[in-house]
Amino acid sequence: MTSRSDHERAAQAAAEADHVYREILRRNPEHEPNPSVDRVRDVCELLGDPQRAYRVVHVTGTNGKTSTSRMIERLVREHGLRTGRFTSPHLTRVNERIAIDGEPISDERFVEVWRDVEPYVRMVDEAHAAQGRPGLSFFEVFVVMAFAAFADAPVDVAIVEVGMGGAWDATNVADGEVAVITPVGMDHQMWLGETLLEIAEVKAGIVKEGATLVLAHQDEDVEGVVLAISAERGARVVREYVEIAVVERQVAVGGQMLTLRGIGGVYADIFLPLHGEFQAHNALLALAATEALMTGGGALEGDIVGAAFADVDSPGRLEVVRSSPTVIVDGAHNTAGAEALVASLDETFGFARLVGVVGVMADKDTEGILSVLEPHLDEIVVTQCGNARALPADELAEVAIDVFGEDRVHIAERLDDALALAVERGESEVERGAGVLVTGSILLVAEARTLLGRP
Repeated sequence: MTSRSDHERAAQAAAEADHVYREILRRNPEHEPNPSVDRVRDVCELLGDPQRAYRVVHVTGTNGKTSTSRMIERLVREHGLRTGRFTSPHLTRVNERIAIDGEPISDERFVEVWRDVEPYVRMVDEAHAAQGRPGLSFFEVFVVMAFAAFADAPVDVAIVEVGMGGAWDATNVADGEVAVITPVGMDHQMWLGETLLEIAEVKAGIVKEGATLVLAHQDEDVEGVVLAISAERGARVVREYVEIAVVERQVAVGGQMLTLRGIGGVYADIFLPLHGEFQAHNALLALAATEALMTGGGALEGDIVGAAFADVDSPGRLEVVRSSPTVIVDGAHNTAGAEALVASLDETFGFARLVGVVGVMADKDTEGILSVLEPHLDEIVVTQCGNARALPADELAEVAIDVFGEDRVHIAERLDDALALAVERGESEVERGAGVLVTGSILLVAEARTLLGRP
């Protein structure tokens, strides 16, 4: 039985963690980076370089990074190793970004880690300010906290997802023994470059001397850029459709059945409790990365692989959060993500009628995302999440009307109203298979999950 004092301590810890989070939030936001690894490197040096206390798998790309990171972590943990996982953004609480053995660090530990690193963060802030240079950003602080928490645990392996890009991303002070690049597409052009080749060059910056790179199927020119950089650094490259492949996949109840050809062998009858073809390809990358890490590219034990994949989850990615009508949330926030989403909808769900609830960030390719979604949605409810970066619903509606036509577009500024309206628009077709899709932003998806009672 939980005592009153236990509840009081938990409430106090949560309040202290929220206070720390608000304090860190005052820093430069993660969507406005100051491209450099210098600040994080300086703090890590003062801390004794915690990022060198464990082996690292480093994950970048445009879409699929978080799902792939979660799968790698689960595969490595199934081998009996202690794991750290750093991903972003978070869905419910900021603690989710820093996970040890698959579980977000506690509120108490979150506060402790901040108190441990804060004096060193302050020292670097002051040193950079004296030179007229910016201090650590919100994201950079969390990178430092993650590296410190992993070293203190201690973990055997850290699976680290980049925040943006690769070469100058704060996470790149770590030397990934294995690097993973998921499909590269157009996103964050202001920071990464206006062409796929420029973006690819930045992302390939995580490939270190003598590392193994697991490379998703890419545009031919993108692959050329990545291969050239990898060759310069003496990295071994494992390519999808060359050394590794999804051999077979079948839709199954609650997910899909896979046969995967990894570096070391073929793994059949793998159940993955996630929807969408893109998740099968993420699973392939995760398998190859784990083979490279655990055996240098040899085969893994099939039972271990099967048990790990069967226990994988990826909240906010083609996730069913309600039934009658079925409500699905997916964090697709660029055209490539939207294309992967719609490719999986008909195969997995086969809705007779689908109503979209869509909200996007102001810096995204709004027309591109809506154009991909349009053939698959009968109607759309445009809305916005409670974030200053969100494109206002009325501005989104103007673009949506151009794409969908006025008769198919509805506006609801509040997400709860948008969900209610979308459910109402689909209720008449529930028995025939109506559904609601919430997408356009991971922040919108996070709010929808909370409203619908998902942890």
